[in-house]
Amino acid sequence: MEKTATSKSWEKARNICIVKTLAKLGHFPSKTTEKEAWFLSPLRSETHASFSVSLRKNLWYDFGIGKGGNVIDLVMLLKSFSNREALEFLEAGTITSFHPPVKKPVVKQGIEVLRVEALNHQALIGYLESRKIPVEIARIYCAQVWYQYKDRQFYAIGLRNNKGGWELRNKYFKNSSSPKTYSLIQNGSKQLIVTEGMFDFLSLATMEEVLVNSSDAIVLNSLAFVDRIKGLLPKYERVLLYLDNDAAGKKATALLVNLYEHITDCSDSYSGYIDLNEKLKAERSFGKAEK
Repeated sequence: MEKTATSKSWEKARNICIVKTLAKLGHFPSKTTEKEAWFLSPLRSETHASFSVSLRKNLWYDFGIGKGGNVIDLVMLLKSFSNREALEFLEAGTITSFHPPVKKPVVKQGIEVLRVEALNHQALIGYLESRKIPVEIARIYCAQVWYQYKDRQFYAIGLRNNKGGWELRNKYFKNSSSPKTYSLIQNGSKQLIVTEGMFDFLSLATMEEVLVNSSDAIVLNSLAFVDRIKGLLPKYERVLLYLDNDAAGKKATALLVNLYEHITDCSDSYSGYIDLNEKLKAERSFGKAEK
């Protein structure tokens, strides 16, 4: 009976929370992550925390001395107690038992594409009109994408990228589904056009339809993908850049122009405007006002 009682006492003591035991003894974590708490070692002097307590297993390890164990082992070392004395110390305290943290269910926060269809929603057509893009041109390259985000459904003009993700635009939101990368539009041409965003490309297709129809095109979808397209550029005899006239766009343009001699900066064609769509809107609005 005594052996069983001792075994039960040991099991109960072993499950007492190490972090709370250390707090009772005046030791508090320097850093806490989802899995571990890090302390300045209570067993020796140090300036950088190398004493780890697993918040999932309730075990400790001191990397400085290469020792670890359960809460009983720790109390024995800290207080120079025997096994029995450590058990008595832990049983006499009011420290609660250890309970591993409950993993919270992962809530889907990303965009989920529900269906893709031809552009026909009047709100999206109206948005295209406000950007001076003919719906006939948008339908060639884009689709109407229904998607879910945070338990709500939305619709947007979508441009598919090379990994199957979508750039999504409507009057109120600018989103994208995963995976995110650049979009490559192929016409079997030896000439490549590079634009920064979806509406830059659609604007160019509106203003220079023949040029776009006779060229391959890359829509970066983000300047972060400039490095990803570098390997594609030598495959073409001529590359035309239509990036934004801002600091980031000019920096990316300079980087690409300096790579190869067959790359041309075409931003002069919309000098005075931040991008192609701004020029298109200004010119179409001016022409309408004159009439």
